[in-house]
Amino acid sequence: MSRLEGKVALVTGAGQGVGQGITLALAAEGCAVAVCGRTPDKLAATCGAVAARGGRAVPVAADVTIPADLTRTVDRTLDAFGHLDILVNNAQEVALGSLIDTSDEAFLRSFTSGPMATFRLMKACHPHMKARGGGVIVNLTSSVTRRWDMATYGTYAAVKQAIRMLTRAAAAEWGVDGIRVLSIAPHALSPGMTGWIDAFPEEASAFFKTIPLRRVGACEEDIGRAVAALVGPEFGYLTGVTIPLDGGQANFD
Repeated sequence: MSRLEGKVALVTGAGQGVGQGITLALAAEGCAVAVCGRTPDKLAATCGAVAARGGRAVPVAADVTIPADLTRTVDRTLDAFGHLDILVNNAQEVALGSLIDTSDEAFLRSFTSGPMATFRLMKACHPHMKARGGGVIVNLTSSVTRRWDMATYGTYAAVKQAIRMLTRAAAAEWGVDGIRVLSIAPHALSPGMTGWIDAFPEEASAFFKTIPLRRVGACEEDIGRAVAALVGPEFGYLTGVTIPLDGGQANFD
């Protein structure tokens, strides 16, 4: 039997990149997955890939910045699979640029799609996990919060650091309910990362040299499979920490 057989997960931003990689890895371990995102065609593609491997997934079109969409997403997950064991808060818009050049609107959008959506969705899932006797929440942060040169990354790091603090608080408050809460800081070869590498090859080459393993992780094989392991029983005593899935670059000590 696969380690996650009988479990149900909700993954946001699952239409591509890291979210898709995590979805595929969870499904490979027997987990049923509610695939959440804004673009129906991308959700259908992810669900199709899961089905082609013999897994179960349902698409849920939703915008994480809209509270009603988050409530509907949880309800749709429960309607489809009957319960909820795992939440992965992956969806996030980020504003890059200097503080002077970043508008209030862009910063607020980053905050609403990141820590605010994480906060809302964790609370929406909490009672259902508690009723099951426990669950696991994985929030996506970034090693940008440990970047040596924060220029042009200030708002990005600010919202990702907020997610780390929400993770710590939820782990402390909900451990008594059997709910573990973790955050991961991945480097992954997502569409966004690929676009950046193509646009700035010299900067990308210099960036790779700061990664001890000298490569960016694959969305499914490196990031997804790590998450599938972390939410499994082998890591049942791990909570409240940030795991840097970044080839050894960041230091979260």
